[in-house]
Amino acid sequence: VQLQASGGGLVQAGGSLRLSCAVSGRTFSNYDMGWFRQAPGKEREFVAAISRSGITTYYADSVKGQFTISRDNAKNTVYLQMNSLKPEDTAVYYCAAMQTDHFSGSYSRSYNYDYWGQGTQVTVSS
Repeated sequence: VQLQASGGGLVQAGGSLRLSCAVSGRTFSNYDMGWFRQAPGKEREFVAAISRSGITTYYADSVKGQFTISRDNAKNTVYLQMNSLKPEDTAVYYCAAMQTDHFSGSYSRSYNYDYWGQGTQVTVSS
């Protein structure tokens, strides 16, 4: 499975970005998807996750109401809409895919994900 993240960039505080992650190599709808981020000097942290059907979503408390994860199984793509961006949202954002029978217990832990994209840089200026 190959994951290609895109959509990052430089934006002013209060602005918006939409990240995309295109997946190829396997049946996309068989995978639960997640977004993680890693800021300089910090550990990688969970941001959002979506079930393979798209019905169930989870968010880190720090981004609830600010970010929205979605997927289009026809386009083999998962998205992360980021609004009201803050300087503390600056990080490299990674998309990841996993197959699990226990999505609700697995979504926030990076070691549960089987495949990762290369990351896309998001920089929010104050």
